[in-house]
Amino acid sequence: MTIHELDINCNHDQTRSTVMKRFSLKLFALGIALGAIGAAVVLAAGAYARGKPPTNAIRSATPASDRPRGLESGQPVIDWNRALLSIVNTPGAQPASIQPTRSFAILHAAIYDAVNSIDRLHEPYVIFVRAPRSASETAAADAAAHAALVGLYPAQQSALDADYAAELAGVQDGSAKDKGIRLGELVARDLLAIRANDGSDVTPPPFVAGTDPGDYRPTPPNFPAPVFTAWGQVTPFVLERGDQFRPAPPPALTSDAYAAAIDEVQSLGSATSTSRTPEQTEIGKFWNPPIQNFWNQIAQTVATAHHSDLPTTARLFAALNLSVADSAIAFYDAKYIYRLWRPVTAIRLADSDGNPLTVADPSWLPLSVNTAADPSYPGAHSTISAAAAVALGSFFGDDQRFSVTSPALPGVTRSFTSFTAAAEEAGLSRIYAGQHVRFDHVAGLKLGHEVARFALSNALLPAHDSSGRPRAIGSRGGVR
Repeated sequence: MTIHELDINCNHDQTRSTVMKRFSLKLFALGIALGAIGAAVVLAAGAYARGKPPTNAIRSATPASDRPRGLESGQPVIDWNRALLSIVNTPGAQPASIQPTRSFAILHAAIYDAVNSIDRLHEPYVIFVRAPRSASETAAADAAAHAALVGLYPAQQSALDADYAAELAGVQDGSAKDKGIRLGELVARDLLAIRANDGSDVTPPPFVAGTDPGDYRPTPPNFPAPVFTAWGQVTPFVLERGDQFRPAPPPALTSDAYAAAIDEVQSLGSATSTSRTPEQTEIGKFWNPPIQNFWNQIAQTVATAHHSDLPTTARLFAALNLSVADSAIAFYDAKYIYRLWRPVTAIRLADSDGNPLTVADPSWLPLSVNTAADPSYPGAHSTISAAAAVALGSFFGDDQRFSVTSPALPGVTRSFTSFTAAAEEAGLSRIYAGQHVRFDHVAGLKLGHEVARFALSNALLPAHDSSGRPRAIGSRGGVR
């Protein structure tokens, strides 16, 4: 592969090529030469394990007196995350055939690579940059975020331009601001180019529903057509391929495990359930909106509470959303390999499944009435929530107190003492809502854990190893 080294003081058409080693992704990386290399700070690394200290906590190996300036606030990352949340919650703004998890990953990868190009505490995600330490990290983050979001949502440019102007107004005018802006724009431009051919815009062939027992088919009462049938083939952000951690097949329809799972959701997930508790009903409704939105909001809350600086906040949201985006690719791969019918179909057609322990109810509907337009196994909420909990726990430790609100139940707040507890509840909510069965949830949790642990072990790693020696840049998207 080749990279292009660009200088902000030169015409961008003047480039020179260097051989680059590609790691894991089916992507190419771009490098930008912006200035001299500065000092680095060592951060601890390693996979997260519950009960252990967070492995992404800052451990400085560079005396504070040797650093060029004070740490900048992480608020710009949170502000731009909120801007994207606003876009994806605006009817019609998100392209119907594009998973919004992709947008979150691109936004935060761009911010991270721009900020890290100045900070240089960690390996780049995919763009290797040598930037002057005098450049403004805040301006770089703002410029990268603005350019990335305008590229992803050109119809939103007017509102994004206004947000951009407001963000940059807080940065002192001068060469540091100008250098940061040029850096951020270049990083975002190149990252968008890298992801342009990732398969996200491929139009899959029309979905053909199966007719055999267990086969997924559009669900009553609205019978929505599946959209993301080929999303499992999108190029992952960190995983080597979408099927890398594909779960084992679901239990056979004739098994006791299958019958127990159907019996549970038939009782707890029914629109007219008398066995579901009031709190379970609240939980089932509370978590119904897109699950990645909740976890980005949780990240905002916890990062704010910890007063995270800009490099750490940029890396936090990049780690979270790269893990979540790859989790979505992974669960869509599995969903359309196994194509297991949803509970509403399984219960209505239980007399055809060959299992004497299941009981058909031809009029059964879930608590949420409509069912998501994808096969059942594994559960999306469980997969994404597990991945998000692992990613956030790697920074702060699992035991964190935080509260969450939901647009589905205005005025209701759910509070938690750990990321794991929130992930478990979010996954179980889909049983209470009649969307999933227990083994969907269990498989999703396992898949999300595996994806996130791989992402955290293979991306955004410290620039120095545990002995203080510089890593060879290029293990992810850089130059050896």
